[in-house]
Amino acid sequence: MIHIQEVSKTYGAIQALEHVELHIEKGSCFGLVGPNGAGKSTLMKILVGVLEEFNGSIQIDGRPANENRRNTKRKIGYVPQDICLEEILTARDNMLLFGKLYGLSGKELNERIRHVLQLIGLEKREKSIVSTFSGGMKRRLNIGCSLLHEPDIIILDEPTVGVDPQSRHAIFKLIHELKAEGKTIVYSSHYMEEVEQLCDSIGFIDQGTVVEHGTMKEVFAKHRHSSIFIEGEYVSMEVLAPFGEIVERERGYVITSQHPLSTLEKVAHALQSHGVQPTRLELSQTRLEDIFFELTGTQLRDKG
Repeated sequence: MIHIQEVSKTYGAIQALEHVELHIEKGSCFGLVGPNGAGKSTLMKILVGVLEEFNGSIQIDGRPANENRRNTKRKIGYVPQDICLEEILTARDNMLLFGKLYGLSGKELNERIRHVLQLIGLEKREKSIVSTFSGGMKRRLNIGCSLLHEPDIIILDEPTVGVDPQSRHAIFKLIHELKAEGKTIVYSSHYMEEVEQLCDSIGFIDQGTVVEHGTMKEVFAKHRHSSIFIEGEYVSMEVLAPFGEIVERERGYVITSQHPLSTLEKVAHALQSHGVQPTRLELSQTRLEDIFFELTGTQLRDKG
């Protein structure tokens, strides 16, 4: 559905994207993953035509994206990172506004509004002023506005930033329903748990460069291995040093070993001999965040 080839973008002296190549299958949910400032939003703005000046090429549904930009835009529903709603209007009036921008009117628009309000769980708040909504409700309405024209591709840029758990659950449920309808979803995030739960394929981006991409199965098969996680107040690198490659994490240490079970036993004996009582000592599988860290040396945390 989307083929990105040799896409680069600069802002003055800043290289925002450098030779990005990605292929996104029709009907899949693709996770674009990286820390804030990695180039995710720039790439998404290029995909939807907000940014038109760049090097490289993009094909959408087999055709150059810039060949007929108006038709291309009608295929896409775009949810930017910043909420774009008229706060002094009701939820319904916002949807009327966006629906008309997409060329909808009359009975068709009213039916789409009714359907989408149910889809995002806001049918009982359609006459409420948006300024009275929680951050999560605004996010859901923002997503709903992008779905009115029934796009084939939905591009979501950090859709769960600052939302409450209830709204996050509602957004996840909505994405699963859109996937079941055969929609192609591009999901930008720096929250690894979300990507693991929602996405079929993934691209890691850091400092404007794609450092790894493929299906989830391919990426895990290539990079996943067993390791040991140790957490505790008096656990130190010195005690763990003899047992393998050690990576310090925010709350503990990870030891990579070819023989994790025997290594776990040795680590337990070493901690005991040093009088150290860990709060956690367990076998674990490599997470997406660990893979990104190994590839880039950069932890996936909000950089502000």
